[in-house]
Amino acid sequence: MKNKLATLLLIAGSMTIATSCKEFLDFQPQGVLSSDNINSASGAESLITAAYAAIGNDDMIGPMTSMWVYGSVRSDDSYKGGGGVSDVSDIDFYEHYNLTRPDMGWMHPFTWENFYKAISRANVALRSVNAVTEAEFPLKKTRQAELRFLRGHSHFMLKMLFKNIPYIDETLTNDEILTTSNVKLKNDELWNKIAEDFQFAIDNLPVSQSQIGRANKLSAAAYLAKLRLYQAYEQDNSHKVTSINKSRLQEVVNLTQQVISSGKYSLQPDFAENFIAETENGPESVFAIQYSINDGTAVGRLSYVTGLNYPHGAPQYGCCGFHQPSQNLANAYKTDANGLPQFDTFNSTDVNFAVNTVDPRVDHTIGIDGHPYKYDPTKPFSNSWVRDAGVYGFFHSMKEQQLATSSSYHKEGPFIGSSKNIDIIRYADVLLMQAEAYIELGQPELALPLINQVRKRASESTGRLKKTDGTFASKYNIKPYPTTGWTQAFARQALRWERRLEFATESPRFFDLVRWGIAAETLNAYLDKEKVRRPFLATAKFTAGRDEYLPIPQREISLTKGLYQQNPGF
Repeated sequence: MKNKLATLLLIAGSMTIATSCKEFLDFQPQGVLSSDNINSASGAESLITAAYAAIGNDDMIGPMTSMWVYGSVRSDDSYKGGGGVSDVSDIDFYEHYNLTRPDMGWMHPFTWENFYKAISRANVALRSVNAVTEAEFPLKKTRQAELRFLRGHSHFMLKMLFKNIPYIDETLTNDEILTTSNVKLKNDELWNKIAEDFQFAIDNLPVSQSQIGRANKLSAAAYLAKLRLYQAYEQDNSHKVTSINKSRLQEVVNLTQQVISSGKYSLQPDFAENFIAETENGPESVFAIQYSINDGTAVGRLSYVTGLNYPHGAPQYGCCGFHQPSQNLANAYKTDANGLPQFDTFNSTDVNFAVNTVDPRVDHTIGIDGHPYKYDPTKPFSNSWVRDAGVYGFFHSMKEQQLATSSSYHKEGPFIGSSKNIDIIRYADVLLMQAEAYIELGQPELALPLINQVRKRASESTGRLKKTDGTFASKYNIKPYPTTGWTQAFARQALRWERRLEFATESPRFFDLVRWGIAAETLNAYLDKEKVRRPFLATAKFTAGRDEYLPIPQREISLTKGLYQQNPGF
């Protein structure tokens, strides 16, 4: 599937790029498929492949896959990095919150457009599949389910980013698309509409697919669980969480249990194996966007969305120093004498890796002076690799990067691409989603072993972290949570902490804070301390009721002549 997607991306590459609302919402693929063969089994398969390709058709200024800009930099996990605040200044605007505007030219307007192009690809393919009989196309129901999964993914991502979005399916005519408002469906109605696609996928997909990369019944169940978990935290029109829907939480438990009890997925034995190309598509990857290299095309089907994020001063890279972890994040990895997080005091002093004990995941996540970089002890990270330490400090992100010696690595001019897949849902997320649901259902004792599974794996993930002399650069001490004192309140704190450490710089952090209804209090407290360390944040401020979501791009409001309504506060 991975190489097939890369080869048939030629179809996608020949499609006309649209810029207006009408064009991208009704984006009609052109090129190798003619109107005579589009409604055939082979034509449908080609369009399905193009729809898979579309969910990975992003770039550095229109992210769809890695949400490092929207979910990591906008949280307390990281800074923009790069060559100062004016270098790709739109990301700096997001980081300040109060500088974010609807009329920004880069980033979120292109993300909006790219996801709607992906939705259009899925809808065009669905029309083609719907027109073919099951006798002609025995996989008809399966492929319909895959396409609805892909469409559900794109709508989910848009809703997570923008909240109020138009829902577009294959039944709408061009005229109907142009009159579909982004507030036609209320918040809960929109969640349910997106959920219908995932439920259809659950009902009609097999547990396993013969080709790697295709959605299956369990990946659909995991995704619907994720949606229901977001939906459970009910918000009013000003984005305030007003209640937690217990029936939705029970759905999360039931759906995640389908995945867990199947035995198909498990945690990778070593945390590192989630972040290197050589072990991708492993047992922890529930659904991933596929990339490839050396596939017969000029440079391969590569991901460039994190192409700015390699160390600038490292001779093997040379560009561009973006996505630098915050001091707050580094401090969060400190552990106490019992091997547990320092919840209340973690940020009172900065971590000293020669003195403090830490969670091993810090050395999988953050590039630190003198520590092995990306599991190569012969090339330890150096402070000299940091592009603008005076503004952003010396830490550097590491999960999304690949060694220059990796077969997945490719440098195109100054920018860097990789064929490493981007995981959308890993099994660790499934475990922690179920744990969260149990906690909020008042059953924290059922969450404890789930959280401890993740911590146990972290404690056993030190084999790749040794220096050339066989010692470690950090002092590791991580233990499971005990049953003593495991109340609902403590379990909630532990779960939220675990999610941060497990997925740090992978992007869920900001969206978790919004979902829990604690974004304003958490991020303003973070800024109070961080702006002393990093003066470039001096004017940053998160405004509740505004900054939980990105603004609807102004160009879309203009193109629809005011049909789309702007989000509150913009």
